[in-house]
Amino acid sequence: MSIKTKVHERSLVLIKPDGVQRGLIGEIISRFEKKGLKITAMKMVWPTLDMAKRHYDQPEAAAIALGEKSIAAYKEKGIEMNKTPLEIAKDVQNRLLTYLVAGPIVAMVIEGPHAIAHVRKIRGATNPLGADIGTITGDYTIDSYFIADDDNRAVRNLAHASGSVEEAENEIKIWFKESEIMDYDLAIDKILYSMEWEAGK
Repeated sequence: MSIKTKVHERSLVLIKPDGVQRGLIGEIISRFEKKGLKITAMKMVWPTLDMAKRHYDQPEAAAIALGEKSIAAYKEKGIEMNKTPLEIAKDVQNRLLTYLVAGPIVAMVIEGPHAIAHVRKIRGATNPLGADIGTITGDYTIDSYFIADDDNRAVRNLAHASGSVEEAENEIKIWFKESEIMDYDLAIDKILYSMEWEAGK
């Protein structure tokens, strides 16, 4: 039974088709491992359209918020959008579905203290143009929403990372059975949480 704390979390990470095609699987995985996060499940899968739809399903309020965010981003660039937030969100979702089913992906469950925040920091901003150097999206792709929109496709940002604990638990159920998720300790677990290690025993 692995050591867990009150802040122990699970995150779903998907290495998207572009990450697989570019041979970045090992590099992306190593970023999380070097941080001290634990991979407790991993598989390669070619997503079906049904799996992709379940993954990107969201309440209407969240879809509208996504559309409004897109409108605001374009307004900053001096571009006016002639669609409603919901219409924009549906366009984005359709592009994401096409993107996710385009080829094999690597799905992972990553666990650890504050896993959601750590994983998202390592992954970087979803728009590579705004991602910090040192993050996966900041270091390995030069795509942007503006380039992607001109091509009528989803932005190529290599990896998905869950945005909240609740979102992670819902997403994990799409890609993994609970029996496929391993429960084990890493050396870092003992170093961080074991009083015996501190005592030098």
